Formats: sequence, C-alpha cells, structure tokens
Amino acid sequence: MAYFFHANEIAKTAVEIERKGRAFYLRLEQEAKGEKTRELFGYLAAEEARHEQIFAALFERLGNVELPAWATREEYTAYIQGLIESHALFSDDMVTKRMAVIEDEREAVIMAMGFEKDTLLFFAEMESLVPESERQAIRDCMDEERVHLSRLQKILKEI
Repeated sequence: MAYFFHANEIAKTAVEIERKGRAFYLRLEQEAKGEKTRELFGYLAAEEARHEQIFAALFERLGNVELPAWATREEYTAYIQGLIESHALFSDDMVTKRMAVIEDEREAVIMAMGFEKDTLLFFAEMESLVPESERQAIRDCMDEERVHLSRLQKILKEI
C-alpha cells in the first residue's frame, strides 16, 4: 500500500523530535554532576524548545511533498520511516534503558551527540522535501544543531 507524504507530516515529526530532545536534555540537566555540563544541557533544552516552535509554525504552512527523482513512494516511505525509527530518541523505551545505564557525564554527552547527529541527518532530508521558500529555516536549525554538536564535543574533551 502506497503512503503519500505531506511535507507538514515531516514537519510534525521534526516537532516531535525537538519535544523529545527537550525532555531528554532536561533529564540530563537534572542528573548532571558538573556545573558546565548542567548549564550546557539546560541551554540545549531551551534550544530544542525554540526549534519546536519553528517547526510547529512550519507545520502550519506546508502541504504536499515532492519525492526525489531517485525514489518511488514505497522506497522513500521506507527510508523516512527508517530515519525516524532509528533516531536516538524516538523510542521512549530505548531512551529509558540507555539513561538507566549511564554511569557518568561522559556517557551522557556521547548519547547527546548521537541525538544531535540523528537530528542533523533528519533535517538534511527534510530540507529537500519542503519548498525552497521554507528551506532557510531548516538550514538555520541545522547550523544550530552543528553548534550544539561542537559544544558537546568541547565538553567531552574537558571531562
């Protein structure tokens, strides 16, 4: 059965990714032992909330998606579903299990880096699905995700 994507469905997924990211960072902030790490996770939680608002507004403006020339609807549906389902934070059970075994801040930072990389990959795909007039907002969020990843890398070297 073919599934027809609408760009606003992709934006809705981005909203959910950001919502889950905010909850994840708030949890890490509460459990952080170091002041620098706690501040970074608090900052990242606020950033995720801001991105959530950006994608919620985008959701309201978008309509149908144009599939890439290389893909059939079935192929692309499977690809996007794979991106969503493999995202580091999209399975609440998996996050709970991983959070339960985090032994130190270093592991928490590495987990956060995985979240940021998964989000970048999803946004890179999302950028190609929306009209040109909407792409700059996604690019801006991607740039911010890159900054987040850099900050996490810097903290990782310090701890």
